[in-house]
Amino acid sequence: MSRTNHRIPLVAGNWKMNLDHVEAIHLLQALALRLRTTDTTKVEVSVHPPFTDLRSVEGIIGADELPITLGAQHCSHLESGAFTGEVSVGMLRRLSVKMVLVGHSERRELYGMTDEVVAQTAGAVLSGGLIAVVCVGETAEQRDAGETNEVLTRQVTAALAGVPKGAEASVLFAYEPIWAIGTGVAATEVDAQVACAHIRSVISSERSASVADVMRILYGGSAKPDNAGDLVAQEDVDGLLVGGASLDAESFSAMIDAVAACYGSPAGNGK
Repeated sequence: MSRTNHRIPLVAGNWKMNLDHVEAIHLLQALALRLRTTDTTKVEVSVHPPFTDLRSVEGIIGADELPITLGAQHCSHLESGAFTGEVSVGMLRRLSVKMVLVGHSERRELYGMTDEVVAQTAGAVLSGGLIAVVCVGETAEQRDAGETNEVLTRQVTAALAGVPKGAEASVLFAYEPIWAIGTGVAATEVDAQVACAHIRSVISSERSASVADVMRILYGGSAKPDNAGDLVAQEDVDGLLVGGASLDAESFSAMIDAVAACYGSPAGNGK
């Protein structure tokens, strides 16, 4: 399947708490080799390493001028202070980080990140000149209770409260059904499309149809090379937030190629 769209897709690799800085260098080098045959004008690629890897990854991206955006997995909404273990937007910016995941389900569930803090963090990321990828999604219990749309509406509306009018171009949403993350059970392409379309409708209601039309919405949750193309072929799915599959250069590059091919640019054409 293929699609033509004014929204350039993003394939983002969230490495989570995996890979030390040496392993990160090896992975990035292997990925860079494979991206040589991918038309990266048709698909944007980002990697989100652990904090300890950022300097090493930044160095390789800059030295080799790789077509990869450096991202972080989290940051504080505060600028500085006695907040042990946290990092600020300013610290990330000095490392050439361009994009930050905000409110990933694991940050919400394991570390108590509330909708209010998600909004504050998104606002801080934008104020710092970076791009915010705001993660939203429902649990298995919420899905079974038929509450998916209610949960998504609440989370998207709350996040947008932290986004100043006119700053929407620097915001992406990522639909990550919690019941699919790390389980090996991905949402079907229909599930993904329905949820992403609902997110777009909420953005339209909260801001405007024109804002909703240009804002990218990703799918994340057990995405793999064999389902990547079908997922992004959907009208409202503008890319993928990839977890485990992004830790292997072969599988991650295959997903990038599948997305590029879906947008009419099969791998092998060069840049």
